[in-house]
Amino acid sequence: MAKRNYADLTKAELIQLLDARDRRDATRFGLVWEANEIERDKALNQDFVSLDLDHALSCGDAPWKNLIIEGDNFDALRYLRMTFAGRVKCIYIDPPYNTGNKDFVYNDHYVDKEDLWRHSKWCEFMFQRLTLAKDLLRQDGVIFVSIGDDEIHHLGMLMARVFGEANYVANIIWQKVFSPKNTAIHFSGDHEYLVVCAQNASEWRPNLLPRGLEAIDRYKNPDNDPRGVWTSSDVSARNFYSLGTYAVSSPSGRVIESPPPGRYWTVSKENFERLDKENRIWWGKSGNNMPRLKRFLSDVKDGVVPQTLWSHADAGNTQEAKKELLDALQLQGNERVFSTPKPLKLIDKILRLATDKDSLILDFFAGSGTTAHAVHKLNKEDGGSRRVILVSSTEATTDEPGKNICRDVCATRLRRVIEGYGENAGLGGDFAYLRCRRISPGNITDVDHEQVWIALQLTHMPTFTTFDESQKFMIADHDGQRLIYVPHLKARGSQMLLEAALESPSTIVYTWQSELVRQRLVTATNTQIEPVPESLAQRFGLRI
Repeated sequence: MAKRNYADLTKAELIQLLDARDRRDATRFGLVWEANEIERDKALNQDFVSLDLDHALSCGDAPWKNLIIEGDNFDALRYLRMTFAGRVKCIYIDPPYNTGNKDFVYNDHYVDKEDLWRHSKWCEFMFQRLTLAKDLLRQDGVIFVSIGDDEIHHLGMLMARVFGEANYVANIIWQKVFSPKNTAIHFSGDHEYLVVCAQNASEWRPNLLPRGLEAIDRYKNPDNDPRGVWTSSDVSARNFYSLGTYAVSSPSGRVIESPPPGRYWTVSKENFERLDKENRIWWGKSGNNMPRLKRFLSDVKDGVVPQTLWSHADAGNTQEAKKELLDALQLQGNERVFSTPKPLKLIDKILRLATDKDSLILDFFAGSGTTAHAVHKLNKEDGGSRRVILVSSTEATTDEPGKNICRDVCATRLRRVIEGYGENAGLGGDFAYLRCRRISPGNITDVDHEQVWIALQLTHMPTFTTFDESQKFMIADHDGQRLIYVPHLKARGSQMLLEAALESPSTIVYTWQSELVRQRLVTATNTQIEPVPESLAQRFGLRI
């Protein structure tokens, strides 16, 4: 159809083509939900989004490198797409599981099990946000999504639709509890899932995980081999190998005419004899056993490939998670502040296999703030400089209008993690506390100077500082590039601006007076000039 010349078709022919297309779309393999039948998500809007800085709720002194953003994550993700597109290494989210037990809010109402559109509402809600999140990932980036039984099948197909089937990586099973629930009617629900997709599966590779002590303990050195400790593996296999049926002789003189029945040596006779000569074949202490291949610890990789089954022993459990949260908030065990936190061990394992020491991590269902806690903990441990962005709503309702999970749980926890609490020493670090503000497209000129300066720094710099009204223009430098924001250029500031622009090999100037500034910087050939607010609107996806 794409190559047809539709202008030459009759009305009847066009109707026939459209009918065929509708039938094809209705029966296409994949996830389909009633997006046009359900009530539209009120969070979806076309407004421009800016961020307001709350100094009182921020932690540490500027410049800040970590962010906590309070607001609807649809708004926050559109803002982050404007400032961080293609820069995030790892996304982890723990979205509502849609259990029907007041865990999923759609248009200010909880979605319960009796809602006929329950799954469609969840799919539409997630689709809008995952589509935005995809634009934030680097080409070697990856996303991990926690989920339960209620939506695991829909999520898998939804992720395939957003990221492409070829970029599906794994479905991890996490054993979230360490003892069965004897009150269960059918089975004790002991696990949850992590669906993993890459931006580009051909470019993303997980880091090897540290080799456990129990794995290293398997390596011995019974023959005092000078190459060090080793373990052995079978030198035969069931897979057919045309050169794998020959006789071998053990050091004791025993002749083994062939491999065990139904098996084949995994190497040719020539290679077997070479390995035996190099003392890489183990015949047992008596020299009379079936041959095995020696594998030296020094020859194996520094770590192990991650598996898809994560036990509570190495990825934590829900009981640990609740205790970690209550300890950080310095609350008693009978107080409920957040019902479904994730354990530090779980997020730590994700960070170890999916990030480098300088990676940017995003969690736009931040909840209790475990992701940021784990990032700061790992940075302290390995000297990393990972940065983290958390997005959380207040979760306020008509029954609890003053509720603010982002401020009272997420930010409070991270502040205590940074500064220290109880017997736990502070891990160091910082965060800026910001709130989303919507601005209608027709009023985009209402964006104030601090909001502009924050957006520009987040786009070009790894950290950001506050706007200083006493300065003629704001300057930030990073990695050979200078960023300058000119709110209003006066004649006496022109020479100073020119000198500031020429001090760096590469300068980008944002200004509300682009033509005037271009005239004043005509000799600054190293300088790029961008108009405000047009450049922000264009990057955001608005036409003004």
